Amino acid sequence: MYHERILTDRLHRLFSVFPVVVVSGARQVGKSTFLANTLGMKMNTVVFDPVIDIENARMDPELFLSNRTPPVILDEIQYAPELVPAIKRRIDRDRSAGQYILTGSQQWGVMRTISESLAGRAVFLDLEGFNLAEITHEKRQDTWLDKWIGDPVDFLKTFSGRCLTKTTLYEQLWRGFFPEAQFIPLDTIPDFHVAYQRTYIERDARQFADVSNWQLFGRFLRMTAALTAQEVNYSQIGRELGLTPQTARRWLDILKATFQWVELEPFSGNAIKKVSGKPKGYISDTGLACSVQAISSPMAIAGHPLWGALFETAAVAEVRKQCSFMSPRPRMYHWRTYGGAEVDIIIEYDGRFYPIEIKAKSNPSRGDTSGISAFRQQYPDIPVERGLVLAPIERPNRISEKDYAVPWDIKNV
Repeated sequence: MYHERILTDRLHRLFSVFPVVVVSGARQVGKSTFLANTLGMKMNTVVFDPVIDIENARMDPELFLSNRTPPVILDEIQYAPELVPAIKRRIDRDRSAGQYILTGSQQWGVMRTISESLAGRAVFLDLEGFNLAEITHEKRQDTWLDKWIGDPVDFLKTFSGRCLTKTTLYEQLWRGFFPEAQFIPLDTIPDFHVAYQRTYIERDARQFADVSNWQLFGRFLRMTAALTAQEVNYSQIGRELGLTPQTARRWLDILKATFQWVELEPFSGNAIKKVSGKPKGYISDTGLACSVQAISSPMAIAGHPLWGALFETAAVAEVRKQCSFMSPRPRMYHWRTYGGAEVDIIIEYDGRFYPIEIKAKSNPSRGDTSGISAFRQQYPDIPVERGLVLAPIERPNRISEKDYAVPWDIKNV
């Protein structure tokens, strides 16, 4: 059963203006399904293969394109990089909108070539796993984040309710947010994630990255899952696995390039000293994290040391996905001082700053806003809006003079 994606209208709009739209994202986030249900009925589609040269696209890209009258969807374009220069030449001759949609599941190699070669000709649309509104079939286009940024006071006055999923919070974290994981029986979820790991490690990373020890790389993936929601420390990762910091950084770049790992850059304001300059990293999907950490069931999350980190990972991903629906896209940071004060997310938009803390608890209190208060004190000259504490609670409530605890799963408006 197809769940309509919130990016549907934006895809239509971009394709009506630009010659090329590039839809990128990890494997299994639903890129092909999204395009098939959005534009596929009106367009020819070619799905490329890493082994077979489909219709001699790699051997003779000009002939291939001549036999495919636009509009055309070219799926998994990273397997046919020879097409990119040929597409560029055609776009230079004809800049009309709506010619090609390209998809890819990694950010290096051909995808970088696309961004360089098709600069000014192509726009990029990032697709991730489902957000909560998509899981619950909420079709409203205005996200709660957009409303909060637009008018924090009005947002807090008019609570739109929660996205009521059919699963418990523990089960949702254990399933993760890949589209297919929402529909298969619970007892097959571990098999789904094991198959995903094998496909990712044995196919994608092997093909596009220079990794000689695949068993060690698998341990590296498990290590990063255990370190989700922490600041990135290449030396620590290297020591644990017997890798140099340089190798740890390179392997983490592989995870980022294949959309398995995301980072929030540190916020430093006016280069204030005593502020950490390390990014904070998150594994892309909580279901994948549960799988590689051998968490056996949803209820096992309750007593697991990673419970708080898993909840933060899911909440940060929800905010990040909502940011991706906005244009222009807000900037997201994290903030931490060497003294221990921290804010999980700082959103910057229109010159204003919106702090968000994430707490895996049902009764957040004033003490949970201490990091937000420290941020305001550290930067008295910048406009800091009311802060939010996202938590697994039922309704919003005020917990300090300027800050509110709100459900992490608020409905769109």
